[in-house]
Formats: sequence, C-alpha cells, structure tokens
Amino acid sequence: MPKIKIMTDSASDISAENEKKYDIHVIPFKVSMGEKSYTSRADFDNEQFYGMMDEYDGIPLTSQITAYEFVENFKELYYADYTDVIYVSINSKGSSTYNNAVMAAQQFYEEIPEAKDEFRIINIDGKSYTGGYGYAVVEAAKKAQKGASVQEIESFIHDWVDNCVIFFGMYSLQYAKKSGRIPAAAAFVGEIMGLRPISRIQHNQITTESKVRGDKAVVPAILELTLNEQIPKTPYCIVYGRDSEVRDELKQALTKKLGYPPADCYQIGSEIAVNAGPKVVGVIFKSQKK
Repeated sequence: MPKIKIMTDSASDISAENEKKYDIHVIPFKVSMGEKSYTSRADFDNEQFYGMMDEYDGIPLTSQITAYEFVENFKELYYADYTDVIYVSINSKGSSTYNNAVMAAQQFYEEIPEAKDEFRIINIDGKSYTGGYGYAVVEAAKKAQKGASVQEIESFIHDWVDNCVIFFGMYSLQYAKKSGRIPAAAAFVGEIMGLRPISRIQHNQITTESKVRGDKAVVPAILELTLNEQIPKTPYCIVYGRDSEVRDELKQALTKKLGYPPADCYQIGSEIAVNAGPKVVGVIFKSQKK
C-alpha cells in the first residue's frame, strides 16, 4: 500500500498547525542579515521576523535550498519507508530551489539505485508564492490522509497551481525599493504621490495590475479584480502580513460579496516579506483567465 508524503518549503507559509495536523514535511529557507544567518520557522516566527526587519537597515537575503539539502531530505523519507514524496516548490522563476530539487532527485537515485523501483519523487513547480501554492500543499496532504492515489493528488496540485492567481497590494514601497524590485526613483515618486501598486502573481510571473492612490483604495481594488476573474463558487484564501486589520477588512468584503468565507488565511513569512514588506494584503483564487 502506498505511503505518501507531501513536502514543501517554508515560503509556502503554511501554518505550524497545518504542518503538524496534516503531517507535511517542510524544508526551511535560510535568511541572512549582515553576518548573521537564521533558519525560517526555527529561529523566529513571523512576528519576530517583522520586528527584526524594523531594526535592520540593510536588505535581508534569502538563500535557495540546495540540492544537497534535498538529497538528505529524500533519504530521510526513503528510510522512513515512504513510497512516494510529492514536493511542491516556490516559483521556479523566482528561485533556483525547484531546479535544485529536480537535480537532487537524480543524485538521490545515483546514490541509492535500488530505490528506483520502490520510492518515487515527484517535483512540482508551485508557480507562485506563499499560499498560492501553500493551499495546494495543505489540500494535497488532506487527500493523502484520506487515502487518495498519487495520481489524484498530483492532478489536483497541477490544476490548482496552473490556474491560481494572487492579487496583492503593498502599503509601502520601502522594501521593494531595498530589494531592487522597484527602482529607487520610481519608489520615491510613488511614495510621494501615495501610490499603492496592486500586483498579480500568475504563471511564474509578478506583474503590476494597477495602481491606486492611498491605503483605503487597496482593498476595494483587490475586491473588484477578484470579482472579475474568480471562477464562481471556488475556494479562495487571504494572504496578509503584520496587519490583521487589513486582513479582516478584505475578508469581510469578500465574504459579503461572494457569500462564503475564505478557506484559509496565510500570513507571509520571511521569504516574501523581505521583498514586499510587512504590511501587505491580498487574495488567492482560481482564475477564469488562462
């Protein structure tokens, strides 16, 4: 009988509760601030990291998960008698982590050739960030616990990540400027004018969908975009940073318009916060637009 393990990385932002409840294997990213290096989910929680960001003047840097780390994790699961591991990764265009996982699978079988017939590694590009693929991970783990086949689980994950959209708004351009995501001059002008970019994450790409003026315009803009694109009656999730008030504002607005609450809420961790800043809010859903 198959013994399936769902695996992801810490940029999926699944909660510690869901990690434990659904027995999800999470590989953490490392974050460096100057000469100090930290391990996500081990050395700090999200709130602690936001405080660290406030106190640090430089640019926190995240490092990819290496092929060596993946090989070691594959070995751990193989020797724990799992027959299948399904790894869902952070967007392959934004990190080399997915490619490292693919390379690690080859290395694993080279080191342990007898495993080829009894241990299958399935690497899936999450094509997104945070709950954009984190939701697929949690739902996949639920299916695994209920006895779904590898094929059913794999099909579900692909369907979700291939059609998932995130619309999110940043309330400050400070961190996007620091990380180089937005040119310093453009960020300066944007802050002066009170512009808040609404970004789209889909198909491995981050693009600016629109720009609104002032904090109060962020949630209405995200709500309108969602209503125009979401496949009716399908699950959606909220993504947010430090500010639970904007999370609740968007949650209430979407629940009122759609008639049902979000399936989950994902608080962004260090991997996303270093680029977007601690105050963001957005929605994750399946889009009608391919």
